[in-house]
Amino acid sequence: MLLFLKYLNVSHNKLRGEIPNGGPFANFTYQSFLSNEDLCGAPRFLVPLCKSSSLERSKKKIMLLVAYISLAVASMVLALALIFFLIKRQRRSNVPHENDLLPPITHGRISYYELRRVTHEFSEINLLGMGGFGSVYKGILADGTHLAVKVFNLQLEGALNCFDTECEVLCNLRHRNLTKVISSCPNLYFKAIVLEYMPNGSLEKWLYSHNYFLDILQRLDIMIDVVSALDYLHHGYPSPVIHCDLKPSNVLLDEHMVAHVSDFGIAKLLGEESIAINKTLATLGYIAPGQIPVMKSSLEMSLKHWVNDCLPNEIIQVIDANLVTPEDEYLTVNVQCVSSVLELALKCSIESPEERISVREVVAALQKIRLQFLAKCERP
Repeated sequence: MLLFLKYLNVSHNKLRGEIPNGGPFANFTYQSFLSNEDLCGAPRFLVPLCKSSSLERSKKKIMLLVAYISLAVASMVLALALIFFLIKRQRRSNVPHENDLLPPITHGRISYYELRRVTHEFSEINLLGMGGFGSVYKGILADGTHLAVKVFNLQLEGALNCFDTECEVLCNLRHRNLTKVISSCPNLYFKAIVLEYMPNGSLEKWLYSHNYFLDILQRLDIMIDVVSALDYLHHGYPSPVIHCDLKPSNVLLDEHMVAHVSDFGIAKLLGEESIAINKTLATLGYIAPGQIPVMKSSLEMSLKHWVNDCLPNEIIQVIDANLVTPEDEYLTVNVQCVSSVLELALKCSIESPEERISVREVVAALQKIRLQFLAKCERP
């Protein structure tokens, strides 16, 4: 209704408060508000300015200024925090996080309780073997997948480093002749790596047990498998990997007798630059046959020297008697094949690294020996 108000006179009424300045009041003059000493408002009404109005505007200005300053400070703090985070992340980019070291998971993460169940509480019945830093158990998942669970004994000094090293190595390596990782269990107080189960056990069992036997062709195939794995470790990955513990017990055989190199607990990852290793690297209690004498005499005789002395005419003395029997139809062929392998082995054990044959050349040489052996055996 006030929109249509054209005339107003409230003089001499002792009114107080602010005179509106908009709407129909825009057309009124000071004469409409005479003798009202407590009124305030715009200057054109000839009354004092309202203290509350100016104070309110001042407060709004102050609040707005504070808001701007707070926003600017918050933006600066956020920017500094972001810069600090990026710098810290960059510095730590080369430091491997525990989860980054875990092997690639091909079967989903398996919990500690699941591992206990599939191994029957890590019972001795399922024990496949024991190593320097723990034990290996057999297990079967609900879907029928056979596992080899390598459990690390964290009470042993070096066991945790061994677990970390194996995870770091197996995290990125891919080769048919390396043990395949299925999963891992990196709990705070329990460390285990779940590996593909190898039903034919270790090469050590097949070489040194009277209940097992490997013919020459099987041995050649295993040699090629192992050397192919070494070639990949040394040359097939940006950072060369030195196994440091290659021995028959660390070579596992699957259902097809394909060899898989395992146990990287003391492996060494070399940098991009060439690094010379001038010390003997092996498990405590085991050393390569060429490193120690096999008999005592006035001149100590090592396995390497013994084989070298028997080549080529007395090689029968150093060959497994089961491989070369007098009644064997291919006796000469077998002896020639084994002699070729031993000659190659001597080239691999030359003391000077510069004169020693490379692992890549060994792969090619073994494949050639295998082809020649098969060709001679197939002759009528």
